[in-house]
Amino acid sequence: MKLKSSVLVLATTFCSAVCFAQTQPTPLEDFKPSLFNQPFQDYPQVNSQGYVRFRIVAPQSDSVRVTLGLGGQGGTRLTKGADGVFTGTTAGPMDEGFHYYHLVIDGGIFNDPGTANFYGSQRWESGVEIPARDQDFYALKDVPHGHVQQILFPSKSTNTSRVANVYTPPGYEKGNTKYPVLYLQHGWGENETSWAIQGKANLIMDNMIAEGRIKPFIVVMTYGMTNTGGRPGGAPRPAAPAGGAPAAGATPPTAGAAGAPAPRPAGGGMGAPGVVPNGVTAGEPTGVGAFQTVLLDELIPYVDSHFRTMANRNNRAMAGLSMGGFETHTITLAKPDVFGYWGLLSGGNYNPTELQGKTKPKHIFISYGSKETNGANALPKVEADLKAAGYNVTTYVSQGTAHEFQTWRRSLYVLAPMLFKD
Repeated sequence: MKLKSSVLVLATTFCSAVCFAQTQPTPLEDFKPSLFNQPFQDYPQVNSQGYVRFRIVAPQSDSVRVTLGLGGQGGTRLTKGADGVFTGTTAGPMDEGFHYYHLVIDGGIFNDPGTANFYGSQRWESGVEIPARDQDFYALKDVPHGHVQQILFPSKSTNTSRVANVYTPPGYEKGNTKYPVLYLQHGWGENETSWAIQGKANLIMDNMIAEGRIKPFIVVMTYGMTNTGGRPGGAPRPAAPAGGAPAAGATPPTAGAAGAPAPRPAGGGMGAPGVVPNGVTAGEPTGVGAFQTVLLDELIPYVDSHFRTMANRNNRAMAGLSMGGFETHTITLAKPDVFGYWGLLSGGNYNPTELQGKTKPKHIFISYGSKETNGANALPKVEADLKAAGYNVTTYVSQGTAHEFQTWRRSLYVLAPMLFKD
């Protein structure tokens, strides 16, 4: 019986691998360098079907794996040639849009020298862009462009200066007009740069303003954690003693020159209500309550005093992706008089019970990727329940995408025209 079971498992595994291989089209040989490659770097490359091809020069290494790809191998395993160059192609096409990845070389974690770096999973990761059929809405066009500037604002609650990136619309510097403000939060392990770089939020805004689809508004993107060391708003990391060894109490990287990336939680965000990164419970000094203090008591007053804003609830919105959606959910329910527009992008749902007795938002927006099946499948009932309770709500499902930036780019594109309409 045991032998039969083992044979069945092996046969099933083999069939699954073969069937997977048979269902994938043969890659077309029209590969081109990825949009996010370093200057003069030809790899990684992407073809018109969404396959990704890698080339890593590592003649003294025995094994190179890319943490991106399909086929049940935990990524894409590269093959070493006689010249010491490792090459390989994903087993199938990737979803459209942006994807993080890194290299595992002989067990160590490294970035791909061919690509730019992007902050994700609490570290700088490599990234690749799969051209999308609808990429025109975030394309760099010959239209008036706004500015993205970094600000440092004082934070008494964290006893430091904290950082935010602020998008101001085209023409802001030349006039005296006041603008509404969207506070737009990143996901777990990311930072204030993520929405503008990976998410292309500023280009999305520029294009929609140029087309007359939205009224111009300011977008504020701030670092959403208070418990991460080594950057503004976080406790300092322990100093390393002479020789570079980790200080007492410090956790050394587990592998590779860059250190192993922190694992992304299920769902990519803070997870279930009450849970925040690194296992900290919400309400503790480093949880959502601490970020709520930073946002409401420190950042918003700073923005309102340093930028020409319409500083009232009806002209203030909050939205976020994944963990940023969880933060949005928590903060808008705790302080419903601060924000008039609420948006959750792959970040949970609202329900009539938790909204009962609170000041009604002017508009609620909730979105998921179609491959986020639990969230996407729940949206019709979520929308129906909220509308039956008298709430103005819009839901959106990004077709063919999962818990990834193409879902959130599209979500911002759908959300933005709904903001500040009254």
